[in-house]
Amino acid sequence: MVPDLVIGIDSSTSATKAIAWDRNGRAVAEGRASIAMSNPRPGYFEQDPADWWASTVTALRTVTATVSPARIAGLAISNQRESFGLFDEQGEAMGPATLWLDERARHKARSFGEFFGAARIHAISGKPLDVIPCLYRMIWFREEQPQIFAQVQRMAEVHGYLVFRLSGRWITSTASADPMGVLDMRTMDWSNELLDAAGVARRLMLDLARPGTILGQLTPQAAMLTGLREGTPIVAGGGDGQCAGTGAGVLQAGCAYINLGTAVVSGSFGIDYVHDPAFRTETAVAEDGYIYETCLRAGTFLVDWMTREMLGAELCGSSGPLETLEAEAAVSPIGAGGIMLLPYWQGVMDPHWDSAARGVIAGLSGSSRRGDLYRAVLEGIALHQAATSQRAAAAAAQNIDRFIAIGGGAKSDLWMQILADALNRPIKRSTTVEASSLGAAMAAAKGVGWFSTIAEASLTMASEPAKSFEPDVGRACRYAELLAIHADLWPTLSAWNRRLAAFMEADHG
Repeated sequence: MVPDLVIGIDSSTSATKAIAWDRNGRAVAEGRASIAMSNPRPGYFEQDPADWWASTVTALRTVTATVSPARIAGLAISNQRESFGLFDEQGEAMGPATLWLDERARHKARSFGEFFGAARIHAISGKPLDVIPCLYRMIWFREEQPQIFAQVQRMAEVHGYLVFRLSGRWITSTASADPMGVLDMRTMDWSNELLDAAGVARRLMLDLARPGTILGQLTPQAAMLTGLREGTPIVAGGGDGQCAGTGAGVLQAGCAYINLGTAVVSGSFGIDYVHDPAFRTETAVAEDGYIYETCLRAGTFLVDWMTREMLGAELCGSSGPLETLEAEAAVSPIGAGGIMLLPYWQGVMDPHWDSAARGVIAGLSGSSRRGDLYRAVLEGIALHQAATSQRAAAAAAQNIDRFIAIGGGAKSDLWMQILADALNRPIKRSTTVEASSLGAAMAAAKGVGWFSTIAEASLTMASEPAKSFEPDVGRACRYAELLAIHADLWPTLSAWNRRLAAFMEADHG
């Protein structure tokens, strides 16, 4: 039997999905298993790396129970970014892994930025000073748990750990390594400067390879556990954000993707290394090039929170909470009846880079209705995205003429139209629900020789958009006026917010 499928493993924060794709980008079989997360104290978010592996095994076993393992030509991994664990040489975890949500190292980031220089960190790693990169938690472990840190033999993100479990090799993709914040983005190698300054030995870091490169083959033990064939090629994939971009077709000129998921992540592709406060620079899931990525940590998370905590979802009619709220928001005017929202419930990354920032709802009155408030959430996210997209395009000297939307939030026609009007660009809804898995599968398809490049794989395997939302000239003009007002709100409140954050920090020790 000639292998005619590749598997894209998507190991996200909440679950691992394994999907078998054919050469035309059609999903043939899927397996899924959840991953538990713990929040042992405020700001600490952890997982057991053994659950990363166990969920992967379960997901793969479901796929191989559906399709013959002989059909699988190879596999690649898409992974939750900025999450990592400490291991011995045999892959046993030295304790819980810390996740991208974790904020324990906020003070370490601040002090390292003062010591090393925030501008130098940004220039080397492509990441503005922020609590999210793994670098600062590495420092936290070294300084706060020195006895454990002294025994560490390997530090690995999710991709590197899963590749080790599958192949027995400590090696990872540059597109999974770079979100850790210690990769030199020009040389595509670990930065000795950053590692030395952080007190982290280079020997702890994994070997590196570009996306689309074969990293190893499935071991007999991994084959027995997963149901795959021994020797199945394992190909370098990348972080879930970059994989989603490739899966959505972002490698085309003039195109940007926008992922309306738990967070709102948008990016465009470019060959040149550019770093700017307007975005994070990530390694593309391609043979070369970069993704200029904006990120708002509160996307559908905020929509769900508002629906549940503030708008009384139980009051909604039989059509369901979101449908009822969307209908009420659709008749609210542009500007949500005078309500303006800053969607900084999880802090703000680009362009302000303030992890202590918090959400703001301004303009409430006795005339405000819940449809106005719900619309203000959708508009607040859209206006923030419009501002960051404008800054990013200018900094990267790009002309973005269309966006491809993916993620759960893209199902909302109302939100899609608001985005199209606020961005003043067409928004095309992708039919691909699992873009991160598909992007990994594209890397696997190149690695096993189906295509000469990942870009070629993307052109063939990416789906055609299901629906296009065109901006309305009149509404776009109104949103441009509103954007100017929205842009002034955070600068006006940021100093006040710092005072409040300091007060709360003192209260919690």
